Amino acid sequence: MTGNSFGQQFRITTAGESHGPANLVIIDGCPPGVALSESDIQPDLDRRRPGQSKITTQRREPDTARILSGVFEGKTTGTAIAIIVENTDQRSRDYGDIMEKYRPGHADYTYDAKYGFRDYRGGGRASARETVARVAAGAVARKLLAGYGIEVIGFVTQVGDVTASIPDPLAVTQSAVEANIARCPDETAAQAMIELIDRMRKAQDSIGGVAAIVAKHVPPGLGEPVFGKLKADLAHGLMSIPAVTAFEYGAGFDVAQARGSENNDRFTMQDGQVTTVGNRHGGMLGGISSGLPIVLRVAVKPTSSLSKPQDTIDRAGHAVSISTRGRHDPCLLPRFVPIGEAMVLVTLADHLLRWRAQCPDQYAAWRNGAQRAHFATPGDRTNPE
Repeated sequence: MTGNSFGQQFRITTAGESHGPANLVIIDGCPPGVALSESDIQPDLDRRRPGQSKITTQRREPDTARILSGVFEGKTTGTAIAIIVENTDQRSRDYGDIMEKYRPGHADYTYDAKYGFRDYRGGGRASARETVARVAAGAVARKLLAGYGIEVIGFVTQVGDVTASIPDPLAVTQSAVEANIARCPDETAAQAMIELIDRMRKAQDSIGGVAAIVAKHVPPGLGEPVFGKLKADLAHGLMSIPAVTAFEYGAGFDVAQARGSENNDRFTMQDGQVTTVGNRHGGMLGGISSGLPIVLRVAVKPTSSLSKPQDTIDRAGHAVSISTRGRHDPCLLPRFVPIGEAMVLVTLADHLLRWRAQCPDQYAAWRNGAQRAHFATPGDRTNPE
């Protein structure tokens, strides 16, 4: 496995840099017969694209997806799907002054330490620009998983010291998330977040925050017992996103203060199905999905590239001052939401297909069980068997 690929059965490989001609993703393992077009991919790309509001980077990219292979007459063929998104609004001249300087908090030094050479224009491969390819792959995974009734939705819960009140994360809807530019379903908190982000922008600074991602109707049984735990692969996918510094699921760090008798979710039966009273385990036990909603949270650091002057050193070790002229998000959280969703979608698609291949009897039992109300009909080729 290379550093540019993720997944096993549903496997994505990405390529591209911030100021290169385009970003590309190749998806291996998508089953044939899934109805797919560029119009299925574009909505998620539009949610991620730069320049969409006053609190995001003002780089103007249309982020138009073009499917190059793997789809014929509106359906996937089972062969590799290639999707390209061209870069059209690079301003490489903005980075000429920092080509020899190390931006604090960025990957400039570590790329030099690893490769002895780096693309300084916007950070090259270290730029969050590469996530456009992940979001395209996530849109394909979303279309695949929708046929199984699986839904994934992300939203912002905190920016700086502004924390949203979200009594029931499972009740959050896509329309509530998209109702404001902060992508926070708590409208009052969202307005405070927008004001804080705008203050950071005017101060030539940035601010971090927290996003939550919820996956509903995930079948029990996804994940491997040891090194392929679902929780580990979800952490891997989310922690691979630029600027993500922490990951937790279920009760998360709160378990450090809990007793076992308080933390354990008691098993019970409901509508003929095994379930639990409570979901402190966040939908995963022993690294395998339990059938309850998977609830994740990640912390995203403040944007490292600032127009505000900072002290640093150059490649020769000399003390210098640095001010990045490029266009950057004062807060990454609003545009992070579709990116985080994408990595959860890709991970779930991968594990679902792996489970279907490894445990066909268990998969068939689940398909024919009470959850079938969530599925497409057997004849719907959006969800091929």
